[in-house]
Amino acid sequence: MDFDLTDDRRMLADTLGRYLGDRYGFSERTRIAGSEEGFSRTSWQDLAGLGVIGALFGEAAGGYGGAGFDLHTVFEQLGRSLVVEPFLGTLLAGKVLEAAGGQQALLDEVIAGTRLVTAALYEAEGRYDPLHVGTRATAREGGYVLTGGKAVVPQLAAADVILLSAKLEDGLALFLLPRSAPGVTIREYGFVEGGRGGELLLQDVVLDADARIGAGHSAQELIEHAVAAGIVALASEAVGIMEFARDATLDYLRTRTQFGVPIGKFQALQHRMATVLLEIEQARSATINAAASLGGDRLSRERAVSAAKFTIGRVGTLVAEEAIQMHGGIGMTWELPLPHYAKRLTMIDHQLGDEDYHLVRYIRLGEAAGAEAA
Repeated sequence: MDFDLTDDRRMLADTLGRYLGDRYGFSERTRIAGSEEGFSRTSWQDLAGLGVIGALFGEAAGGYGGAGFDLHTVFEQLGRSLVVEPFLGTLLAGKVLEAAGGQQALLDEVIAGTRLVTAALYEAEGRYDPLHVGTRATAREGGYVLTGGKAVVPQLAAADVILLSAKLEDGLALFLLPRSAPGVTIREYGFVEGGRGGELLLQDVVLDADARIGAGHSAQELIEHAVAAGIVALASEAVGIMEFARDATLDYLRTRTQFGVPIGKFQALQHRMATVLLEIEQARSATINAAASLGGDRLSRERAVSAAKFTIGRVGTLVAEEAIQMHGGIGMTWELPLPHYAKRLTMIDHQLGDEDYHLVRYIRLGEAAGAEAA
């Protein structure tokens, strides 16, 4: 499966690729990932100025893209350079804001790169299910009181505003929470592949009535649509990472010699590399299919994104292991970019649902589709 980039997407990919190649080399990326915030606000502003954040959202929301293939174009480039800036949290929260409406001023600031938002949609007891919500919201005069907690929230400590889900008496609801609100506790930590996240604890946090968003929409639908976009983004990032690992491994096989010949001449390694190349194309096809599904009906979309996430998890593990093994001992050294890319593939498998979770989910969605057709 393949698709042709539009002129705008081709220009975006070229511009972003050139910027990252010139300004975001591996040594600079390592410095940024190890910094106090885990990303560079200067780079974030640069990327906003290039229109990269705006490409994630539609024209009605102040952007100029927002479709599945726009996400694919951006995140594939981000994966190739192992970018640690807060794109995932911005996308998840921004997609909810875009669909819910009524938050254009905040979205404008997000797209301009002047305010950071993130999404706190997952809880420790939920095992990757964003609709498993234990955080409680109690209505009171003039607003709400929230108590509970959220797990593994990307760039939590740096975000100005946190979008989170909570359970009211009559069902799920979504709220915008200022990070500095009284009763908010953040436990921050670094991610294994760079960047930072944290656990969010809420103890009797008082919010005004206008902190609730999307009251006229189904919170479940808003969450599912945002997470589907997030999965397309992660899958696209993984494709970019796998392309880097492929190119680095092919280059190593062509230049590393043993017994007077390049090790790429050995048939056993050729067969292993051929398998890697085929599997990467499978992952790319699943990702493109998921990107194309974002504008479709719910069951088709959800099955496509679960299929893509399962495929990315399976293929990502294969590519990471084979690339490092074909490099030998040098593939484990900190100074080489490859193991950092491999760690990111491992992390992607565990974000927004791992391989096992999405395989089971894909099967259940298929059963639901069959029952609906009957």
